[in-house]
Amino acid sequence: MDITCHITRDTNICGGEPVFEGTRVPLRTVLASLADGDDEQTILRGFPTLTREHLRAAVAFAAAAAVDDMPYSGSPGI
Repeated sequence: MDITCHITRDTNICGGEPVFEGTRVPLRTVLASLADGDDEQTILRGFPTLTREHLRAAVAFAAAAAVDDMPYSGSPGI
């Protein structure tokens, strides 16, 4: 999935925080809702400007970020 079609960053929108294209809904807000266990329908009801594609983009973003951020077991500091 090309998340750049769904997630954007502009210094003139929400101070440059990543938001979903065509909205002012921050990516971190949706990721926090998903982490709290909110289901898709709950999030879409709470943020009617979002689509299912936006939610898929949020999960794709998190998955891509986890690849780079997750330390290996046995690495120093773990």
